[in-house]
Formats: sequence, structure tokens, C-alpha cells
Amino acid sequence: MPQRRRGTDRAAAPVRRPAPAPTPTALRRFPDPRLTGLGSGLFCGAVMLLLGYLDSLLFGASLAVFGVLFLPVCALTAVWVREGDLLTAPVVVPIAFAVGLLPVADGGGGISGHLMGLVTALATEAGWLYGGTLIAGLVVIVRRVRLVARRAAAQRRPS
Repeated sequence: MPQRRRGTDRAAAPVRRPAPAPTPTALRRFPDPRLTGLGSGLFCGAVMLLLGYLDSLLFGASLAVFGVLFLPVCALTAVWVREGDLLTAPVVVPIAFAVGLLPVADGGGGISGHLMGLVTALATEAGWLYGGTLIAGLVVIVRRVRLVARRAAAQRRPS
């Protein structure tokens, strides 16, 4: 009878992988979606429209509250857009700001009155608009620099 090598009858032992590096629990629970350029525009626009309606419902259409809520939405949009579409984030946030102003802007007397209220709100709240766009732009620049550095390091590494 041929001799069997020891341990060949057993099922293969499961491969043990090293445990991941410990991360704070808040970071583990934080979602990490990757949005396309269109998806980031839809996300930002929908969230700002929803926040605009909530602002008009809860705070009586306070433009200051709307502006404060706009800033984290800009940061999230810039963080969640995928690497190939990084340059879309600073473009979609001002559009989303204008979309979100629709329920918040004072409007009276039909379409022309509502349009005039929207233009006035855009003019008077330009600081929030510029601030949110700046936040999105800075996040995108930092992500782009890190991406380029990672690619350069991968090319320098011998294969």
C-alpha cells in the first residue's frame, strides 16, 4: 500500500489574513460612496433642495441657516466624488446652492417675483456660495495632489 503524506486528507486550512489596522469606530461607520460627476451633482442638488425645504419649514426660510448647512454638503460632495470626476465637484456645488434656494428665497407675485427673490438671495448670500465652492475646491485639490503622488510613487517602485 502506498504511503500517504501526512496531512493530505485534511481540508485545506483557512488562510489567515492579518487583522486590519485599528480605526476609530466613527470612521468605520462612516459611508464611503464613490459618486460619478452626474451622481455628485444629483446628490448635492437633491440634498440642498431637501435642506431648503426643511429650512423654510423649521426656521422660516433663514438664509443664514441655509448657508451654514451648505458648507458640509460641499465638503461631502468633494470627498465622495470618484477620482476620475474630481473636477466636477467645484462646478456642481454652486448649481446645487441655487437649486436649494428655490424654496428659501422670498418670492411674491408669480414667477417674476419668485425669480427676483432668487436673484436677490444669490446676490446677498454670495459669501456662503463662495465659501462652499472654496471648500469643495480645496478638498478636490488635496485629493488630486495625493492621487498624483500615489501614481508617481507606484511608477518609481521597481516591478
